[in-house]
Amino acid sequence: MSTNEASYRDKKVMSIGIVKELTGLSERQIRYYEKRSLLFPERTTTGIRKYSFSDVERLMEIADRIEEGVQTSEIRTELAKKDEARKMKEVKSQMLRGQLNAHFQRKL
Repeated sequence: MSTNEASYRDKKVMSIGIVKELTGLSERQIRYYEKRSLLFPERTTTGIRKYSFSDVERLMEIADRIEEGVQTSEIRTELAKKDEARKMKEVKSQMLRGQLNAHFQRKL
């Protein structure tokens, strides 16, 4: 995944109304998942929640797991593990890029 793609997916630009339409969830459900620390929207200076495309995907995953009967505490643990694995993958990728850059700069 390129840096531009990651920043595009993670940019918090959508209102709760748009997220509601995209996910089929109610505003109440979305706020509940936020309250249960499953989702972390940004807030504008006036307190309006803003969501990203990554948040929409996360909400869909949460809704699927809830439908399967999984408790929110279990979902939180699962999501935390996935987030940690994703961060580690990004760190490894950055380290590899740095090593490659250093190797090729020595050749110049």
